[in-house]
Amino acid sequence: MIVAEDSALLRQGIVRLLTDEGVEVAAECADTGPLLALVAEYAPDAVLLDIRMPPTHTDEGLVAAAAIRAAHPGTGVLLLSQYVETTSTVQALAEQPEGFGYLLKERVADIDELHGALKRVAAGETVLDPLVVARLMDAPRAAGPLGELTGRERDVLTLMAQGRSNEAIAQQLVIGGKTVETHVRNIFGKLRLEPDLLEHRRVMAVLTYLRG
Repeated sequence: MIVAEDSALLRQGIVRLLTDEGVEVAAECADTGPLLALVAEYAPDAVLLDIRMPPTHTDEGLVAAAAIRAAHPGTGVLLLSQYVETTSTVQALAEQPEGFGYLLKERVADIDELHGALKRVAAGETVLDPLVVARLMDAPRAAGPLGELTGRERDVLTLMAQGRSNEAIAQQLVIGGKTVETHVRNIFGKLRLEPDLLEHRRVMAVLTYLRG
């Protein structure tokens, strides 16, 4: 694990929390300058980095994330941000969604959620903060297959975009597992996601949702 965060206090806090959870933090840095070299040296399962990093505090984290994914596609990347920056996130996610995550910094206080998100991106899954998903859902959308979804199907797809399993979705919506499976099949059908061994339909459904 590598942690890249320009706030020394936050970076040290994250490292301490992860270490207490048994996570091996191989390196840490305050800007993205040395990050690619550190990834090449330590070959971590995942990298946790802020979006707004020195020197301009705009999109350095996103640029670094894209570079890491290009050079080290097996390394998971979990972005942190103080704000919901949906446009940049969607663009980065669409490039290579597997092993990619985006959490708001307020989630760092919940070490179980942070640790779980890091494990999931390290395993190649996609993780999105619920507030990011909510903001994306509220954004204006052009007419398309998403408009064919029922309200309940949109609820299910929203939870899928948060990385929830069918079991977790059933618990959240207080419905049966078979009902969730039916909704998921309907979503795949309405989004024209036919069975394909080369594509993960769940990921593609989420991407369709995010691209809106």
